[in-house]
Amino acid sequence: MSFREAMEITGQLVDVAGVAAMVIGIVVATLLAGGALLRRRRGEDVYHRYRQQLGRSILLGLELLVAADIIRTVAITPTFQSVGVLGLIVIIRTFLSFSLELEVTGRWPWQKEEKPATA
Repeated sequence: MSFREAMEITGQLVDVAGVAAMVIGIVVATLLAGGALLRRRRGEDVYHRYRQQLGRSILLGLELLVAADIIRTVAITPTFQSVGVLGLIVIIRTFLSFSLELEVTGRWPWQKEEKPATA
C-alpha cells in the first residue's frame, strides 16, 4: 500500500467518524429528549437541552470532517487549487462551528465562561 492510498483510507475513516458522531449524537439526543418528555419532567427545558445536545454532536462531526479534508488535501493533492478549496471549506465550517457554539453555549468560543457569584 502506498502512502497516497493510506492517506486516502485515513481520510475516509475520519469522514466516517465525523458522520457517525453526528448520527449517533442525533439518535442519543432524540432518545434522551423523548425519555424526558415521556417522564413529563416539570421545570426541565427539554427543547433547549435537545438543541444543545444536537449542536454538540454536529460540532464534533464538523471538526472531524475538517480534519479529514485537511488529511486528504495536504497528504494527497497539495496543489494551490486544492489548498484554496480546502481554505474555503475550512472558512465555511469554522463559521458554522462558531454559530453553533454561540447557539449551544450562548457565548463565543473566545469568551470566558461566566462563573457563578459566591456569597
